[in-house]
Amino acid sequence: MARPVFDNAEPVNGDSFLDIVASVVSIMIIMVVLEGARIKNTPLKTAVPSNPALAELEKDRGAELSLRGDVYKIAEEINNIKRQSAVRAAERDLLATVAVAAEEKIRERREKLERGRQASFDAARGLSDSQLELNRLVEERRRIENQPGEPIVIESYATPISRSVDGPEAHLLISHGRVVFVPIDGLVDRVKSRLRQQASQLSNGDELTDTIGPVDGFRFRYTLERRDATPEMMRETGRGGSFVRVSKFELIPESDDLGEPVRLALQENSDFLQALVKILPGRTTITIWVYPDGFDAFRQVRRELYRLNYSIAARPLPPGTPISGSPDGTKSAAQ
Repeated sequence: MARPVFDNAEPVNGDSFLDIVASVVSIMIIMVVLEGARIKNTPLKTAVPSNPALAELEKDRGAELSLRGDVYKIAEEINNIKRQSAVRAAERDLLATVAVAAEEKIRERREKLERGRQASFDAARGLSDSQLELNRLVEERRRIENQPGEPIVIESYATPISRSVDGPEAHLLISHGRVVFVPIDGLVDRVKSRLRQQASQLSNGDELTDTIGPVDGFRFRYTLERRDATPEMMRETGRGGSFVRVSKFELIPESDDLGEPVRLALQENSDFLQALVKILPGRTTITIWVYPDGFDAFRQVRRELYRLNYSIAARPLPPGTPISGSPDGTKSAAQ
């Protein structure tokens, strides 16, 4: 069918049509944006599960999340407490160090004060003791000045001129306040019995040292030597060759308590006096070997021996030196 032709119709404007389409599209875009904003701001509604087990599970999960949050919170609080505790411990250590230093200073000051007080006390006590000693000395001086003088006794002994001992000789040792006879003759006799046997062991210039004893608490240590006779000896003796002699000897006591204390030795029937009876006065000289600590005892023994008419020779000994002798030594001098 043929389309009708409208000859009088106005032509369509293209720009107006485009404006309309653009307006419609803009309106649709605005509606879409508004709907999207509405949907975004609308809270989601969780559908309530119809299953009770799921609901209980969700409840437990919520409790677990709540407990986990509490645990994290408590852990953070524990860490804070630990940090504070470390700070407090450092502060305590610092305070303890300061306190110890303060106590040390206080102790030093106290010691200084105590030393000062002790020094003052010692000085006062020393002054008091000195005053007492002074008073005693003054009183002693007054007493001495008022008492009559005592007579001075001077001991004198007969035959004060000394002479060399050439005859028989007995020996006494005074040591540590004790007196004992020294058996030199008996020890020398034992040496003589060995002399021939030991002489054969020596050649010219050799020496031999030996010890014999003990005899009555003493040992005899001696040295033998072989020597050639000098021309002087040959003229005096008419004999030449070599000979053996004792070049030196020492008497060694076995202990320090040999013999008797002097105060007992001078009493009647003592061992000392009984041995002394065997020695005849006037024929045998008694040589007394004495150490410095025995000079008082020596004076007592000498007084008794002079009373019994014995000749006496004194031989002082340095401390620690034994009785000794040699062919080159000196003879005793008796009074």
